[in-house]
Amino acid sequence: MSAPAAPSPAAGLRRFLAERPPQPERCGLCAAVVDEARHRHLVDTDQRRLVCACPPCFLLMDRPGATDGRFRAVPDRYLTDPGHHLDDRAWEALQIPVGVVFFFRNPALDRLVALYPSPAGATESELEPEAWSTVLGDSRLVGLLEPDVEALLLHRDPAGRVTCHLVPIDICYELVGRMRLLWQGFDGGAEARAALDAFFAQVEERARPVGEEDRS
Repeated sequence: MSAPAAPSPAAGLRRFLAERPPQPERCGLCAAVVDEARHRHLVDTDQRRLVCACPPCFLLMDRPGATDGRFRAVPDRYLTDPGHHLDDRAWEALQIPVGVVFFFRNPALDRLVALYPSPAGATESELEPEAWSTVLGDSRLVGLLEPDVEALLLHRDPAGRVTCHLVPIDICYELVGRMRLLWQGFDGGAEARAALDAFFAQVEERARPVGEEDRS
């Protein structure tokens, strides 16, 4: 009888990764362990990525003058502009294949960048910036948008109603990750649509009409 074949290196690596306990989330600045569900984020403007932050590091980056550096604190404000409306023609001009798109201002490119969720993750729109300006130009939220750290999040529901909110940019990437995980079939599937509805219900619950932040 022949001896059993030795396990391949790849099989051993997979077993090691499967048995290794989950690694805790850590602050991207000081490496302190952070609460996985409740920590805040910074934007690394050099690497164009989100960084987890412990409370002390977040407060350090959030103080006046700190935003001139590499890391910028992601705010937690949610605003909506009840006076801004999009009709079907304006939405169709965006040429977005799904009912969600978010815009953020990239200072390095000196323009807005438009991304939408897809099975492959965040996908950049190829549309000319002039078309985005036509859709967003009359909203007061555009002038309030903080570069790098906030986004204008548009959602078109099955009834054709379009909402526009100013939100922290990290929740947009959270939504992209959730959709990528749940996406099934051509249109995302029932589970992804339910998660999308729940996400926007939370956004609308938190958002205040533009102008109210000045009176808080």
